[in-house]
Amino acid sequence: MMRKNILLIGFTTALVSGFALAAPVHNTNITEEEVRQAQDAWGAALIQISQDYTEGGLEKAKATAEAVLNQAYGYQQGPVLFKPTLASGETTFRITHDGALSYFVGDNPDFDDSGFALKGWEKYSFENAAVYINGDLALTMGHVHMTNSAGETTTVDKTWGFKKDEQGDVRIVLHHSSLPYSQ
Repeated sequence: MMRKNILLIGFTTALVSGFALAAPVHNTNITEEEVRQAQDAWGAALIQISQDYTEGGLEKAKATAEAVLNQAYGYQQGPVLFKPTLASGETTFRITHDGALSYFVGDNPDFDDSGFALKGWEKYSFENAAVYINGDLALTMGHVHMTNSAGETTTVDKTWGFKKDEQGDVRIVLHHSSLPYSQ
């Protein structure tokens, strides 16, 4: 009987100790506030790239765009489904980091881009028509308004997909942009 009690105590201690050493639970669910922060950060980055181009030329703008792509987009996780506003033909879809960088700052002979982020953008706002959240993935659809230094506003229809990674960073994994349809 004594041997059974010792075995039972030993088993219980090992079982409880195992739970104490279990890895902490990490919540990767994305929130609507995190999505809005990511959208705000994207707009601020677009304006920063434009300012850097105005103040320091293409190399400064390209360095900023490179940092933005590395931080905001999920290219390190795999292809990003990116369809820029003014892209067409064989280079319509930018599933690679280099394709996205070219769209924002041009200067790549493989793509016919003049650099969307180099257009003197000074203001940015967005209106989400809807936000869909499922665990670590969020999808949004709505309008983005950008105003340049001449006071001209461009509005685009934007669909974004955001995924929260293992480190808790929210990254763009889907980016579709188009000009509103007009008759």
